[in-house]
Amino acid sequence: MIIVMQAEAAQSDLEHVVARVEGLGLRPHVIVGTERTVVAVVGDERNAQMSGLETLPGVASVLPILAPYKVASLEVQSEPTVVQAGPLVVGGGRVGVIAGPCSVESREQIVQTARAVKEAGALGLRGGAFKPRTSPYSFQGLKEQGLELLAEAREATGLAIVTEVVSPEDVPLVARYADVLQVGARNMQNYRLLEAVGRTRVPVLLKRGPAATVEELLLAAEYILDAGNRQVMLCERGIRTFETHTRFTLPLATVPWLHARTHLPVVVDPSHGTGHANLVESMAAASVAAGADGLIVEVHPDPKCAASDGGQTLDIPAFRRMMDVCRRVAAAVGRTLG
Repeated sequence: MIIVMQAEAAQSDLEHVVARVEGLGLRPHVIVGTERTVVAVVGDERNAQMSGLETLPGVASVLPILAPYKVASLEVQSEPTVVQAGPLVVGGGRVGVIAGPCSVESREQIVQTARAVKEAGALGLRGGAFKPRTSPYSFQGLKEQGLELLAEAREATGLAIVTEVVSPEDVPLVARYADVLQVGARNMQNYRLLEAVGRTRVPVLLKRGPAATVEELLLAAEYILDAGNRQVMLCERGIRTFETHTRFTLPLATVPWLHARTHLPVVVDPSHGTGHANLVESMAAASVAAGADGLIVEVHPDPKCAASDGGQTLDIPAFRRMMDVCRRVAAAVGRTLG
């Protein structure tokens, strides 16, 4: 349910409501907007004595939340969430661009890429230090050494670091280096990991699983929000279908569908969504036109020699061209890229 506070409610009124909700064994999430303050109440309401909440001082109304995802719902927060991590801003009319290699391979590779993508207009640097791979014999990443190299690249360029965390026990380590914690598609329903990143307050990029529904994506985000972290970005990176002409099928209708139901910003990954470098520019531009709040793109100085996902990775000149096209599309729809 949602407890809507009166515009003139005092701070003591809000604190009284929060204490009452906690006394009922439920979890209150206070959301302060420009027009109203609401308390989203989460938990099993069946056995709680809910009557009387609407009579508390400062309360305007008590409303049910119809969506199964509570804190992520537009019913709770009508204003879009804007996520900021260092220079990277996602949402609020800004299309934040995150770019970099699938895997961190060396100091020269990651610093060279960081400088190039920054020059082209990106404000976030992606790079995998921990790599969950389908085969145990594939390159698994440089782990903490990779995190240290990402930190060096940030020092050299000022870009925000976006990197994946793959297990709950790694969260404290990765959070020491990262500006954004990425939860990959394979881990979208790893609920202990979602709770762990939710306790960090570091912004989170949550990727949709290849066989997950959009509602399951929102419920996964709810785990992070319920743990206390409000800085969550949803990422559409493609789903498995019967088609074989692309690595995955990238359903861009997801973007406006999510915007109609959640205040969380939506990022699109056209690299994984297509699996082919020659399709990335078109799908990135289409994502911006569809209303995406951000893009995450794989870029490498020499994709043919990349340790992973070279076939879907742009080289530096191709990334510059993509940014030029997307910048024009963003301007046409009244938004800013970068």
